[in-house]
Amino acid sequence: MTGTPQPPRQPVRLARPRQLAREVVAELTDDDERTPLPQVPTASRLGLLSCHACDQVSPRTLEGEPCPRCGATLHHRKPESLARTWAFLLAAYILYIPANLLPVMVTQSIVGTQQDTILSGVIYLWLSGSHLLAVVVLIASIIVPLLKMVILTFLLLSVHFRSSWRIRQQTRLYGLVEVIGRWSMLDIFVVALLASLVRAGALATIIPGGGALAFATVVVMTMLASLSFDPRLLWDSLEDDNARH
Repeated sequence: MTGTPQPPRQPVRLARPRQLAREVVAELTDDDERTPLPQVPTASRLGLLSCHACDQVSPRTLEGEPCPRCGATLHHRKPESLARTWAFLLAAYILYIPANLLPVMVTQSIVGTQQDTILSGVIYLWLSGSHLLAVVVLIASIIVPLLKMVILTFLLLSVHFRSSWRIRQQTRLYGLVEVIGRWSMLDIFVVALLASLVRAGALATIIPGGGALAFATVVVMTMLASLSFDPRLLWDSLEDDNARH
């Protein structure tokens, strides 16, 4: 028994970091104010909540109970989202200083010992003619972690002050943090690769420095901060404004 042929499914395409970054910048620099968001019934107003693990929508009366699909505990919003995000973010800010001041790589050879920080490595690559590689390391190891922390700080302050300014763009900023988070470990991968390959005894040996551990911890802290932040808190501010008006 044959049924009506179904049209072929279109493959799901994930947004590329460069494309998403261009869209966010274009929206944030747009001088024309967007039309106000319509006051449509949201899941929260309808007494619904979604599972943080599988996105299953359930009645809000089941809050605190296991999810019918995956068994995870249901919550209307991520528990202690702001407190945990601030804690991880402040730890990342503190560790960002030694991550850039301490050496990430120590090279021991017959001519002596050389210690390289992230910035000194970028300078060495630039002076040696590897301009493209120097720019890649600068962006991935210095600019990207700092950009993530600044964006998360802005989103946290927006929730704290109950700001409803450009909620769509703020949500896309959070999506940008999620997309670029995976590109912050470039230096750690390079150091780990060199440390495992360059083992020539007394001739040359490369070992990770204290800065590598601090930098890896910064990346992990920013990833945990972005996972702890609940972007739906941004839209709660907008619902409060609509309720007042």
